[in-house]
Amino acid sequence: MSLHARASLTLGKLAVALTFAGMAIAAHADTVRVTVAHYSDQTAPYFEKMARQFEKANPGTTIKIEDVNWDTLQQKLQTDISGNANADLAIVGTRWLLDFVKDGVAEPLDGYMDASFKNRFIAPFLAPGQIDGKTYGLPIAASARALYYNKDLLASVGYPNGPKTWNDVIDASKKLKAKGIAGFGLQGKEIETDVYYYYALWTNGGEVVNKQGKAAFDSPAGIKAATLYKTMIDEGLTQPGVTGYSREDVQNLFKQGRVAMVISAPFLAKQIKKEAPNLKYGIDPLPTGTNAATYAVTDSIVMFKNSKVKKSAWKFLDYLFTKEPRVEFTSTEGFLPTTKAEASDPAFNDPDTKAFIALLPTARFAPTITGWEDTAKAVSNAMQSVYLGKAKPADALKQASSEADQSLGH
Repeated sequence: MSLHARASLTLGKLAVALTFAGMAIAAHADTVRVTVAHYSDQTAPYFEKMARQFEKANPGTTIKIEDVNWDTLQQKLQTDISGNANADLAIVGTRWLLDFVKDGVAEPLDGYMDASFKNRFIAPFLAPGQIDGKTYGLPIAASARALYYNKDLLASVGYPNGPKTWNDVIDASKKLKAKGIAGFGLQGKEIETDVYYYYALWTNGGEVVNKQGKAAFDSPAGIKAATLYKTMIDEGLTQPGVTGYSREDVQNLFKQGRVAMVISAPFLAKQIKKEAPNLKYGIDPLPTGTNAATYAVTDSIVMFKNSKVKKSAWKFLDYLFTKEPRVEFTSTEGFLPTTKAEASDPAFNDPDTKAFIALLPTARFAPTITGWEDTAKAVSNAMQSVYLGKAKPADALKQASSEADQSLGH
């Protein structure tokens, strides 16, 4: 073999070697974009910290965090997706998942997960992110709902351990009214007005949507639940002007000691400790009619199908769902643990978190169905008209039911 031939062969090998080296470098020089939902002023700093820790352990990978407010998040994601400018990973309301799956933009995650990864999760929280037997979202945040009660006020009317049934709530509220105090804080405005109605619906044995995907709240249990709230308003057992109060407004009344009972999420306890440290409160399951129930919510983190860096994106996801990152996120934001490892951490060994975790066996989730948002709107409108005395419960629910069925495709 001539020198020339050997030289070119060596150069050829070198070129191949360099190509491989280049590929190796390219494979590692990944930028993963993550759109995160703004929960509080702690959210962005938390994700930035996780990004830096991950980058240190994975040289060559850059994590870019984009913090977006909840009220504009869905719109931003839709705009980004239609312009093919979306991030690789994003936090979404779990109820938006179905549309992402139907539009073919969400990446199924089962191929990335082994049994031990799946086993990290508390099972009820993994279920909402699964559609048609495939996992599209991992539960990044979770909460449930319970009844907060003012211990001093409730003890003063004979309920030192809080009310257990709706009859107890009414009885306690009547006695509090005699003292000039609103008993039950009732939400009647903005997001989750429908959910506040479901508390009474579910605990009286009703359902929002049946197994056939049709509206089911126009039922004896549904009418009973709506009538319960309307009667409480009429008898002055709630704060006046219910339809002027959002979830946050009702929580504020409770923090100020102006209502004795309110239904809310775990984060209210964190707020009370900070803003009303002298308020003595208890946490009870939702009052029962015929049965126990709570509302549980998850937000999911998803990977988009058009991501060019799926391997690195998954690696970051995997990292976020290890114990320390989870404990820090969940305890800082005031959510419930979604993995077994974080649940066992002393950070969640407080009575407040335990009270919420104990409710999970009776948890209801918003069903992952098309038309759920419009159904929620129809129910909220119906309840507002009932609260204002513009329509009778049976008529309002009948009207809302036919609107919901149109949205649900029936």
